[in-house]
Amino acid sequence: MTEWFLDGLEQWGYAAIFLWMALENIIPPIPSEVIMGFAGIAVAHGKLTFVGVMIAGTLGSTLGNYFWYWIGRNVPLQRLKPFVDRNGRWLTVCWSDVERIDNFFFRHGQWLVFALRFAPFGRSIVSLPAGISNMPRWKFIVWTLAGTTIWNAFLTGAGWYLGANFREAEEWTGPAAIAICAAIAAWYAWRVVTWKPRA
Repeated sequence: MTEWFLDGLEQWGYAAIFLWMALENIIPPIPSEVIMGFAGIAVAHGKLTFVGVMIAGTLGSTLGNYFWYWIGRNVPLQRLKPFVDRNGRWLTVCWSDVERIDNFFFRHGQWLVFALRFAPFGRSIVSLPAGISNMPRWKFIVWTLAGTTIWNAFLTGAGWYLGANFREAEEWTGPAAIAICAAIAAWYAWRVVTWKPRA
């Protein structure tokens, strides 16, 4: 996995980071911890620049989040109810959860959008209720950019530190990346199996 990532970064550079980070927020195939961590290692090896990685990763992440925000803005809340009722188990939410989140966004939406950029789970899906509650577009983009920039800087910096200071880093970053993806998949499977709709 390490070679696949580094080869992709070497061949496609910033375009790969932009695309992977956009997809990570639309249909998360690979978590941002893995993408930006490996990008940081590439920076340590002199293949990419820190500024370029930050721009590509932050813009890609913001675009991916805007995808869900746009859906939320353009699909009336009540039209989502049949979909949520039908797929509640796979979404691990019920309609009362959606209504509660929608009400919360009217009071504290911008802080939730910002804070969840640092959370392993929920940072993508939070964009949907932000759109549903009609959070102003400029406010959503500003808070998304702010949180994403800080998070990406931390991940890229951590990857750079590992790549610059530990010769054996590449030997265990691949297994670590696989472990992170497996942990996320296991968490989601546990949520699906144990989820029960509210009475």
